[in-house]
Amino acid sequence: MFTKKIILGSASPRRKQLVEQLDIECEIRKKEVDEVFPDTLSHYDVPEYLSKLKAEPLKKSIKKDEVLLTSDTVVIHKNQILEKPKDFQDAVQMLEKLSNSTNEVVTGVHLFNPNYEKSFSVRTKVFFKELTEEEIEYYVNKYEPYDKAGAYGIQEWIGMIGVEKIEGCFYNVMGLPVNELWKVLNEEFSGE
Repeated sequence: MFTKKIILGSASPRRKQLVEQLDIECEIRKKEVDEVFPDTLSHYDVPEYLSKLKAEPLKKSIKKDEVLLTSDTVVIHKNQILEKPKDFQDAVQMLEKLSNSTNEVVTGVHLFNPNYEKSFSVRTKVFFKELTEEEIEYYVNKYEPYDKAGAYGIQEWIGMIGVEKIEGCFYNVMGLPVNELWKVLNEEFSGE
């Protein structure tokens, strides 16, 4: 069983909650980085690239009994990355795009310990029903999803009423593929 402490290089309350629900001790330690990636990078490689980038300024502070976890999640729709919405109108437009269609959520994870490091990413397909204008505006007004890639949180109201099905890890859509994370931590990071 994994017994080291996770140092989460993210201020995301959802990610912290997910790590703690694995019964792993977790501490937030974050340094801001410019989340810029090369234009030539495949959309599917962006989250892993950014998760590695986020780890760099924190690596020197990690002790042997700790594992740094950084991650990044993107929503890909029709070969376009939908980032976090800038404002109400941007969020509405994103949800209009996602309505009655499929998007892919890709989360890249980077794990670092002074003895070892590893990166991986996980994809999940999300199928939305046709959302009405009223449903979209209600959700954006009430839940203000400005901190969420693609302008939605699957665990929130819009996910409950709008997502018809998913293929893959539910928690990945929340921002952390906990099943794969648990597997990698126990197989590759539990030794000394």
